[in-house]
Amino acid sequence: QAKVVESGGGSVQAGGSLRLSCVASGVTWSFYCMAWFRQLPGKEREGVAAIYSGTDAQYFADSAKGRFTISQDNGGNTLDLQMNSLKPDDTGTYYCAADWGLSASDCANRFKRRNFDLWGQGTQVTVSS
Repeated sequence: QAKVVESGGGSVQAGGSLRLSCVASGVTWSFYCMAWFRQLPGKEREGVAAIYSGTDAQYFADSAKGRFTISQDNGGNTLDLQMNSLKPDDTGTYYCAADWGLSASDCANRFKRRNFDLWGQGTQVTVSS
């Protein structure tokens, strides 16, 4: 059964860094799209960053540009989110999502619409001031 599992959340002071990891299993990927989302307290889930396997194209929310990066390991089964210069406003639950058999434009659209078939359970990130 396909699943994605997040890890690496925790507590950090403002200005610090955290690295989140997402491990996908149970699917033989072909042209997949993997992404990180987050849900801040009292707000809707929002996209953070995404990557498309076919072209290694990456997509970032404005809030993540310049501070967050994404990278893949293990033949593409792991997607890491490196978060630097964290702010208290980054506090929330971070989710990994994945979908496959997509085109690059599909990946970008699904990231924008928060429309993925496979979601993880989430990992908590807390940034204190």
